[in-house]
This record gives sequence, structure tokens and C-alpha cells, in this order.
Amino acid sequence: MDDIVDDPILPELDDLLERMHVVAIPLNTRFRGQTVRELALFEGPRGWTEFSPFPEYGDAEAGTWLRAAVDFGWNEVPAGVAGRTSIRVNATLPAVAAEQVEGVLARYDGCRTVKVKVAERGQTLDDDVARVRRAREIVGAEGRVRIDANGGWNVDEAEHAIRSLAEFDLEYVEQPCASVEELVEIRERVGESLGIAIAADESVRKAEDPIAVARAGAADLIVIKAQPLGGVARALRIVAEAGLPAVVSSALESSVGIAMGAHLAAALPELDYDCGLATVDLFTGDVVPPGESLVPRGGTIPVERPRVDPALLVEHRATDARRQWWADRVTRTHAHLAR
Repeated sequence: MDDIVDDPILPELDDLLERMHVVAIPLNTRFRGQTVRELALFEGPRGWTEFSPFPEYGDAEAGTWLRAAVDFGWNEVPAGVAGRTSIRVNATLPAVAAEQVEGVLARYDGCRTVKVKVAERGQTLDDDVARVRRAREIVGAEGRVRIDANGGWNVDEAEHAIRSLAEFDLEYVEQPCASVEELVEIRERVGESLGIAIAADESVRKAEDPIAVARAGAADLIVIKAQPLGGVARALRIVAEAGLPAVVSSALESSVGIAMGAHLAAALPELDYDCGLATVDLFTGDVVPPGESLVPRGGTIPVERPRVDPALLVEHRATDARRQWWADRVTRTHAHLAR
């Protein structure tokens, strides 16, 4: 992806480390196997920005996230579409039991769309069906339900699951299989016969060539995330080159990271889908004051840079050992970008 757009100017390492704050915020529900989310924040010349690649990511992949953080904190953000000052967002439903669905969705004020996690390791298709059924009952016939398998099925499993879930009027199926080749096949098997769109996420943000999925005809739309794609400008360029509709999603971020995603959504030429930017509700706290947190109100979030509260940085401050771990990580990823 290095040839997609010019890289932002990289600040000196000492400058980054001096500006860095590391926080650890518990989650309301286990998500991606995590119960606590750690992230690093920097107060850049343009405002607060976030660096929060997941712990298991290597330095090369994490470097793309650092590039995004620098871009948002040190450079001017591409202008949004005139009049687009708020973004409609979807609720995100983790792989909880059906009886827990109502409680989780109650946290999302006014959201008409729910993305349901499926294909969770250790669960069955019956669990998925029960969860999706309950979500559909709650949002009603006018609501929108999409599912996300995070590449957890092979093609045969995906076809069986999608046909089992089709009765719930799915808006689209996100990353049912892991590879581009599998996405092509599952799209051929169910796309035309069931009229269900296939969306690509990991096949875009974790790919050496993020346009390959569009070139192969493997998806009807793409899911884009600002940090994993290297920033707002780079993500916009990917959408333009792919030529497919896009939905902006988060990477389980604080309100600072969500603001980056909101600015990306605001700058898309077309925005036909509710965006997955309501994930602050998955946290038990935030780094901005409660009344200013980028949680959905009336189903939308504003396009703005939130104000970080110094007291909350202290309240959620990570341990010294974890702060050193993140300082070491920034040092390594900075060196990777500086090559």
C-alpha cells in the first residue's frame, strides 16, 4: 500500500514519546478475545490522535496504524462533503447469547442497523441463528441487520450459514471467508440466488494489495478502517481505486480513534451505509468527558475532534510496565516507517 498516497511527515521519535499517553480501559463484553483495551494517545499539532493496533500485530502492520495516527494528529484532514456534519452508525453485537442481545443493543441510542458477530470459535450455527433472530426481532422489519464472520467459515460452511440466516433479511454478509478466492466463490453461490451482498473487510485492510478484492469481483462493497489503512487520505484513495461502495468501521477505539473514522466517513463521496463507528459503547469508560464521548445519540455521531480529559487519562492510565511496552512498540514501528 506504500504507493497509494504520499506518507505524512514523520515526527521525531522523542517528540512522539513525549506526547504519548497509554490507557487501559475495560470492555463491557469480551470482544476479539479481549476484556481490556490498551491504546496510546498523542496530542499532535492538529489535535489528539490514537495509535491502537492489537497486541498480536507485528511491527510492519502496526506501522500502518502509526502512520494513520501521525496523519490525523500532524496533518490537515481531507475536507468532508458539504453539510455532512454527522454520521449514521450501526450497533455492534458481539457473539453473546440470545438472551443478552436486548441488553447489549439498549446501549445504542437510535441505531436502526445492527451488525451481528457470527462464526465465533467454540459456538455453533444454532447460536448464530438465535442471536440474529433476536436482533431482527428487536430492530423490527424496518431495521437493518448485517452479519460479520471475520473470515471464520470455509465456502461450504459459509453457504450453509448464509442460507440458514437469509430469512432474517440480511443487509450484507461481511468477510464470510478468509481469502479473496473464497469470497469470489461464495459470492457466486449465494449472491445472485439470495440477493445478499458480500462485503470485504480483512481482505482489504490486511492485504498487501487492498484493491485485489475489487479487481477479482470478490465483493459488492468494502469495509474500510482509518487506522489499519494508514489514515484518512490513504483510505479515501483505496475507495476511489476500488470503485465499490464503502462502509466505514472502527478498530475498537476510544472516541479519539472514532473521530478519525468519522472524518473518513464525512469525506467519502457517497455514504450509503450506516457506519460501524459506535463501538465506544463496548468500553466501560473513555478518555473524553461522558457528555462529549462519541457514542450514538439518535443513531448518529458528530464529525468533530473530541476534547480529551486529563483526569480520565490519569484514571485509565496503564501500568508502568505496559507503558514501557507501548513505548518500545512505538520505537520499533517508528524505525520501520523511517526506513
